[in-house]
Amino acid sequence: MRVLIGLLLSCAAACAETWVVVEKVAGQVGFYSPEGKRVTGVKVGTHPHEIVLSKDGKHAYVSDNGILWMTYAGEGGNTISIVDVKGRTKVGVIDLGKYRRPHGMTIVPKTGQLLATTENPDGLVLVDPVAKKVLRFYDVKGADPHMVMLGPGAEYAYASNTGTGTVAAIHLASGNVKLIKVDARPQGGVLSADGKLLYITNSEGNSISIIDTAKNERVGTIATGQGPGRVVLTPDGKTLVYNLQQGSGAGFADVATRKELKRISLPGKPLSLTTSPDGKFAYAGLQAEDKIAVISIGERRLVRVVDTPKGAGPDRVLVVR
Repeated sequence: MRVLIGLLLSCAAACAETWVVVEKVAGQVGFYSPEGKRVTGVKVGTHPHEIVLSKDGKHAYVSDNGILWMTYAGEGGNTISIVDVKGRTKVGVIDLGKYRRPHGMTIVPKTGQLLATTENPDGLVLVDPVAKKVLRFYDVKGADPHMVMLGPGAEYAYASNTGTGTVAAIHLASGNVKLIKVDARPQGGVLSADGKLLYITNSEGNSISIIDTAKNERVGTIATGQGPGRVVLTPDGKTLVYNLQQGSGAGFADVATRKELKRISLPGKPLSLTTSPDGKFAYAGLQAEDKIAVISIGERRLVRVVDTPKGAGPDRVLVVR
């Protein structure tokens, strides 16, 4: 009886989940069941890249970059789409005006304001998503800012300047910037469990740089496989998990020893890596293959591959409850 009750509770939890997928090529946000069935889609801007949830979890903000690959030339888009997660509809647009090609985003926890990198011009914008307006622009002192991460207490934002091999540590109150040299083409990042360290992937450096957030200095490096781009931390704070785009795989590294533990193969080049709310699974969008790879973090293996519609081009996957 206890086993049966446990199975029922587990099923109920899984059935309450929804996969919210950025379909980068199609210009849509797809909603999928936990079984991997696409239920519906919402049209957003051209070539959306990233997605984050609002502070209350009711809305998803989608960066309408307008360009398929960041290495491509072009003016790009200048909007962030607002999607009602429960209603599965587009309910608004934030016009960024002269700030174009928005990419990485994060939410400021205390205020619910939105930070987004822009590639044209190179910078970071602070946005009020309720008033739908840009509040401030920050110069990142580098080229092609890609992702943005917050430091402890949201005092600093860290923007990865992919084109110039630096991370900009931006003091949000003053706007002062300190550049931290890392390896070639930095991209995603994640804070350590205690917030003292920031781990930044370097896609052409085949490495993860370790930054001391008190000093804003690089203090170490973890060697990885080819093309790390996004990285997450396991709930226990002991293991880093990251995609390997050029290596068509994923990697696992030990935080204490700063050594890679294992690499696994995936059926394509993963652009993204996110985790389930309980941290048990990782999801990687395989854009060229129109597939989503599901990885068991505990078992460190590929457990499932989900097909998306032809031409969807899945990137980031959010699992929401």
